[in-house]
Amino acid sequence: MTPLRRRPRHALVAGAALLVLLMASGCGSDRAQSGDRAASAATFDKALHDRLPAGIRTRATVRVGWGDPYPPASLFAADGRTIVGFEPDLAAALGRVLGLRFEFVNVDFADLLPQLKRHKIDVAMASITDNAEREKDVDFVNYFQAGTAIIVQRGNLQRISTLKDLCGKVVAVEKETTQVDLLRRTQKGCAAGKRIAIRTYGENASALVQLRTGRAVAVLSDYPPAVHVSTDERTKAHYQLAASTQYEPSPYGIAVAKDQTVLRDVLRDALERVIRSGEYAEVLRRWGVPSGALKSATINAGGTHTGAG
Repeated sequence: MTPLRRRPRHALVAGAALLVLLMASGCGSDRAQSGDRAASAATFDKALHDRLPAGIRTRATVRVGWGDPYPPASLFAADGRTIVGFEPDLAAALGRVLGLRFEFVNVDFADLLPQLKRHKIDVAMASITDNAEREKDVDFVNYFQAGTAIIVQRGNLQRISTLKDLCGKVVAVEKETTQVDLLRRTQKGCAAGKRIAIRTYGENASALVQLRTGRAVAVLSDYPPAVHVSTDERTKAHYQLAASTQYEPSPYGIAVAKDQTVLRDVLRDALERVIRSGEYAEVLRRWGVPSGALKSATINAGGTHTGAG
């Protein structure tokens, strides 16, 4: 099976299966009060609303499959229930343009695309990396771009700076991610007897515990959560980036079933409205990830990233 993600998500270990409603006009960033929303926020577009599939218009919701916390893309707020981050903020903006709400449903990450194909959810928005292999099964509305980073213990006593430095060492990583695939391909270039010991875990938070406790020398993660964990006041004493390098930058996409082209196209056009309004740039700036911004909303732009990403 092709590794699903995203690359992994990380950090706050929060409870199990959970249904969280994100009102289109509601939950904002954990870093800003709701009153701080940009004056240029995207507004309702009746023409786009009227193009939505009839079932979604009637329900007035889009059911969004979501995996585990992965700051700053998504994480739980202080109440332990509300999802915040740049993904829910973008979803709220899309909901405002379309005149409905995005309902976030917690799904095991590995089951996101299977549930999408069975129409248990309408879309999946979980830092899922768009690539050619996944485009055989689903379509993607691209909204961000990121590469993989190497996280090491603060101080970097192992002097790790590149993927090749991981040969002969234990590396922790979230299962079913593009990082697993990247490590396996890196492993092929290691000398005999110096293969990478790849240890996989159900959540990126668990992989980070292995690093913090010295049972692994590195964790591979998407660049935004890697920066987050290495700069956040609660975790920066334990972690740092091995280098500023981002390996195999690729787009994230809102995954949509292949037979839902109308919904896909409406989401793309709504996202374009959010981008043009200036709210998109403000959301990414607020969460410290402006470098991942796309110039325009695209569909299946990751098809050229066939290796991983």
